[in-house]
Amino acid sequence: MQTNRITLLLVVALLMCSGVIFGQSHVDDSLFIAANYTKKEVMIPMRDGKSLFTAIYQPKNTTEKYPILLNRTPYSCSPYGEKNMTPRLHMYLHLAREGFIFVYQDVRGRYMSEGNFMDIRPHNPNKKSPQDVDESSDTYDTVDWLTKNVANNNGRVGVFGISYPGFYASAAIPDAHPAIKCVSPQAPVTDWFLGDDFHHNGAFFLLDGFSFYYGFGAPRPKPTTEHAAGFPFPGPDNYEFYLKTGALRNFTTRYMKDREFWGQMMQHPNLDEFWKARSIRQHLKGVKPAVLTVGGLFDAEDCYGAWHTYQAIEQQNPGADNRIVMGPWSHGGWARNSGASLGNINFGASNSAYYRQNVELPFFNYYLKDKGKLNLPEALVFETGSNTWKSYGEWPPKETQKQHLYFHANGKLSFEAPAEKEGFDEYVSDPNKPVPYTEDVHLGRTAEYMTDDQRFAARRPDVMVYQTDVLTDDITLAGPVFAQLFASTTGTDADYVVKLVDVFPDNTSNNSPNPKEVQMGGYQMLVRGEVMRGRYRKSYEKPEAFKPGKEEEVRFLLPDVSHTFQKGHRIMVQVQNSWFPLVDRNPQQFVDIYQCDDSAFIKATHRIFHNKMSASNLELSVLKQ
Repeated sequence: MQTNRITLLLVVALLMCSGVIFGQSHVDDSLFIAANYTKKEVMIPMRDGKSLFTAIYQPKNTTEKYPILLNRTPYSCSPYGEKNMTPRLHMYLHLAREGFIFVYQDVRGRYMSEGNFMDIRPHNPNKKSPQDVDESSDTYDTVDWLTKNVANNNGRVGVFGISYPGFYASAAIPDAHPAIKCVSPQAPVTDWFLGDDFHHNGAFFLLDGFSFYYGFGAPRPKPTTEHAAGFPFPGPDNYEFYLKTGALRNFTTRYMKDREFWGQMMQHPNLDEFWKARSIRQHLKGVKPAVLTVGGLFDAEDCYGAWHTYQAIEQQNPGADNRIVMGPWSHGGWARNSGASLGNINFGASNSAYYRQNVELPFFNYYLKDKGKLNLPEALVFETGSNTWKSYGEWPPKETQKQHLYFHANGKLSFEAPAEKEGFDEYVSDPNKPVPYTEDVHLGRTAEYMTDDQRFAARRPDVMVYQTDVLTDDITLAGPVFAQLFASTTGTDADYVVKLVDVFPDNTSNNSPNPKEVQMGGYQMLVRGEVMRGRYRKSYEKPEAFKPGKEEEVRFLLPDVSHTFQKGHRIMVQVQNSWFPLVDRNPQQFVDIYQCDDSAFIKATHRIFHNKMSASNLELSVLKQ
């Protein structure tokens, strides 16, 4: 979730909704919306007396009744004014042409709605008075009002949303209003400490956190239709800006003093009750609506949220109508681009159009209109590498087996465990010269880094590289990946970044067109990367320092993978201790990273062990052939 994505959302929607996606020009789409929909703006009362600003788009044809599709957002349901139609509907022409009532609502405390905003407002399962409100109750009150007051509705409601609105969709599930028949959390914000947006395994995602909260976190003293300004970066190089600004406390004191949630993040470095209360997963119980969770395999923001929302419902609600779709998309790509490629990697077809016509439209039609048959599997997951959609009866698929890829001397990687009694690789990590997360010079965090070429990193002395021999058969991964490192440091803290990489054959043809002249021969495609803040290796609640020079086990989960490493390719693993400025720098000392100053950052010598007793490896979910 980035400031430029949020503030330019409407522009992106206009640009992306081209004929390639919808088969209609933007002009034709606008004419269709204007000719077939009317708009009404209302303030819907909540149980505590506050009212939420809501825009309602209704089909002009009143000869039939329509279901309601509700989208609750902190990003504004602009444009305001009943004569101004939202370009958001251009992303949902497949639904608009079918006939739905679209409702967009500014959530409590944002833009034109009354009340106080709270980031990822905790769910309250024990409400005792009208003053006990949360996102579930606000959704309930909204749906109750809509079904009683909107003309020509058929009494059925679907709730959906992408990213932060995906969280509000998830929050509609607990204690759902009886009219809510289906919910589709899409790239849902789910856990901001363990894996979504601003923290991954306790490591702070600086690039997104700062750029997002400078604008999004600006105070709103009264209702407004205006968007907050983004940060005025002094130049185009994010690596240079973030490195020169230095320690996190410098960002706080120079730029973020009045950003409330930024300050809260700085005061809650560990997994305490503040963060635990903001995980909606624990409340996804007693699920009654049908649920379709949607996500992108290359979602830089909320890949974790999609997988874990589905899994939480599955584990806590045996027999629930619960499905997941994961495609080859970046954040929200299924609604905003064709899904045919990401960065330098092609996926062979317009996968977004396939999803919209064969998944999303049938899902809402079936549950809200009793129309058609729903032939969706439990899990519909795109398999990159082979570029095919796969249907599974459950996720992870039961047809997988655990296998381990072990590190060896001389950069070897093998499914055979090392037999040597001793063996390790040693290198120096300098937080004042951190490993960049991409090769390019740019400002905003890219979506494409999730499939970027990793050759630039493999050439650095502070990145350890292990790769297999050329594969003689395809190997397909379908499920979670665990990194198990045996490591030591001369410091007292360390981050560990593990990247799973697909190495293309040297004779791979270049893409066409290829404006950047990217050489695909030998391309090192990032399939999955993740970071672990080492102090949390034993507990996220109680961090623990490393003892200098002592070997330790560091085990952590990477988001699930669906990828085929094809015959003739190689599998590579890269290990490093910085990923900048995507992730803030670890000082490599056991200090409060959110409050320390620039003098805390020191060099450290690291060892990655690969021997019989300390066999660093990746645990993979390999699909049986």
